Amino acid sequence: MKIAIAGSSGRMGRTLVEAVLASSDLQLSAALDVAASPQLGRDAGEALGRACGVAISADYAAGIAASDCLIDFTRPEGSLLHLDACVEAGTKLVIGTTGFSAEGRQRIREAAKRIAIVFAPNMAVGVNAAFKLAEVAAKILGDAYDVEIVEAHHRHKVDAPSGTALKLGEVVAGALGRDLKSCAVYGREGDTGERDAKSIGFHSIRGGDIVGEHTVIFAGAGERVEVTVRSQSRATYAVGALRAAHFLEGKARGLYDMQDVLGLR
Repeated sequence: MKIAIAGSSGRMGRTLVEAVLASSDLQLSAALDVAASPQLGRDAGEALGRACGVAISADYAAGIAASDCLIDFTRPEGSLLHLDACVEAGTKLVIGTTGFSAEGRQRIREAAKRIAIVFAPNMAVGVNAAFKLAEVAAKILGDAYDVEIVEAHHRHKVDAPSGTALKLGEVVAGALGRDLKSCAVYGREGDTGERDAKSIGFHSIRGGDIVGEHTVIFAGAGERVEVTVRSQSRATYAVGALRAAHFLEGKARGLYDMQDVLGLR
């Protein structure tokens, strides 16, 4: 399977390139980056100490057309450009980008009528296990427990709360029969009054080189249940993304997430 990587000279992009090069059944067919990248023209494996013969290019349309699947962990505006190119070329797509607007998510849903897409806020297998655990805990504990979600990431992350935290909130809200848009509270300051029993709180920490940490707190009278997952390496996201790419083999169209990839439905 021929794989293209978007944002290939970034932190996550290099991790994905390394994972593809280490795979026995995947081939790096294109390494893409923005036109302003100083890495253009360099071998995509150079930074990893293993030349691979694939030069980093800004010609995303050509790179996507030459590939079976694009893996994209970039920014929403870039991912949507790549989405259009994938539809045009009939190339499958794995999207790990977060921070999409409602309009952007709708464009992805429409594109999935023509190509096969895995779209998930977090590709790590452990994180997706945490989604399932949080859902089960919410169903067991019910409305007697207050829900707060705390997430921490590196200082360079530009969106908050993280897509993973929001997905955790969606999962818990769904299990409790709540509408997340109406019950979400983002941070607290000043005289906020007593906590609304049906609210779900979100709190974001940014600092240093934290890869990603998420905790769902179910706080009840006399006890507290916590579901926590800590990502110590971006390699966990890359492993999940490659599993997603394999999952799309043989699929002509449709929108999937990591719960589908891992058989957790």
